[in-house]
Amino acid sequence: MNNNKPLQGRHALVTGGGRGIGASIVRALIAQGARVSMLGRTAATLEGLAAELKSSGAETFCATADVAKRESVDAAFAAARTIFGPIEILINNAGQAISAPITKRDDALWERLLAINLSGTYFGIQAALPDMLQGGFGRIVNIASTAGLTGYPYVAAYCAAKHGVIGLTRAVAREVATRNITVNAVCPGYTDTDLVREAAAKISAVTGRKLEEALQAMTKSNPQGRLIQPDEVANAVAWLCLPGSESVTGQSIVVAGGELL
Repeated sequence: MNNNKPLQGRHALVTGGGRGIGASIVRALIAQGARVSMLGRTAATLEGLAAELKSSGAETFCATADVAKRESVDAAFAAARTIFGPIEILINNAGQAISAPITKRDDALWERLLAINLSGTYFGIQAALPDMLQGGFGRIVNIASTAGLTGYPYVAAYCAAKHGVIGLTRAVAREVATRNITVNAVCPGYTDTDLVREAAAKISAVTGRKLEEALQAMTKSNPQGRLIQPDEVANAVAWLCLPGSESVTGQSIVVAGGELL
């Protein structure tokens, strides 16, 4: 093992890896020596990041996938194996949040958010875990949210899904605890990504507030009074995959500036 790059040669797969938190996670794992398969719904976004990373000698593979569909997940994971071999590190990052009052009867939205945020994580674990069990090593990190540990108004489906991710994380961690496989969740607060800024823009359009006022409203529960940076989330994820974190499993690591203290 290269002490400067302790994940040298390890195959990591990151869903939702093309932008935002996912792209930062890809960069963090590559910095530790991993070969990274990036999954996402938009090929151009994935390929743009891969081209950027290639100049530094990074080994990456891109595959389009809809994590809400098991067959799409299975096909993308199989394609990744043909390039880099068995999957040893899995980061379930793909997700979606859409706000709506609980009284609005929109079953399609409910089912879609559960499918992307919860079932997508479940499908990813099922697709990667056989490789880890056979190889005797595995690191699974599920990107949940502070919404998996508390409630927020107007995002009931998202909160329910992310609470489910926390429960799934704990259950699988117990199931594989003796197999040198760890399973953890990382729970960011509001993070400085395109998705959060798009949400703030919608709040601004609906309420008439300035964009910066909308962003401040989203961060007022953070004692540090700021958006979390994607690299801060990625650093927590990378640490859970590195040597020295073997005893950390079944945990929900909050990256939120003290929000849930």
